[in-house]
Amino acid sequence: MQLPAGDRQLIQIMDAALADAARRAGNWLACRPGCTQCCHGAFAIGPLDAARLRAAMSELRSSAPALAASLQNRAQAWIQEHGPDFPGNPQTGILGQSDADQTRFEDFANHAPCPVLNPATGLCDVYAARPITCRVFGTPVQVDSGPDNQPALAHCELCFIGASESEIAACEMPLPHDLEAELLTQFSNPCETVVAFALLP
Repeated sequence: MQLPAGDRQLIQIMDAALADAARRAGNWLACRPGCTQCCHGAFAIGPLDAARLRAAMSELRSSAPALAASLQNRAQAWIQEHGPDFPGNPQTGILGQSDADQTRFEDFANHAPCPVLNPATGLCDVYAARPITCRVFGTPVQVDSGPDNQPALAHCELCFIGASESEIAACEMPLPHDLEAELLTQFSNPCETVVAFALLP
């Protein structure tokens, strides 16, 4: 499915929220170009993230075909290496939903570099189209935690070293969950995948 028009608004809100949170965090936020810890390990992306990546790849095939080819080659190499252990359908890239598949995914490709991570520069080659997970990593965000799924703040372990709970809370990045949920209703198939599969035509 094509990328919903409302995704542009979602990204604008996310980018503004990140900039504000980063301003409040100051030196507590250790994220810098070339810091790639968060760029290693597989993570699930939803259909909105996948559509955004596919739209970016389609544009790159016209504007920067060499880069698009490099990204596709990296994605294919990633799938060739990790596909045999993929906890889902390795042909479609759709993650399995069973408890067994979810458990397997916790240990799947944990140390593998993301195929969009440029090995020469340490930068993301599709930064403007990166998934939501990438856009919130680093700053404190609300997550469900514990056996009762109580809300808690989570942030990159390299950030906010030595900060108090109140200092961390003062830098929380609010997330537009309602808008994201509204956009996701436009997809008839809400299955999850991983970045590598979303880069292929």
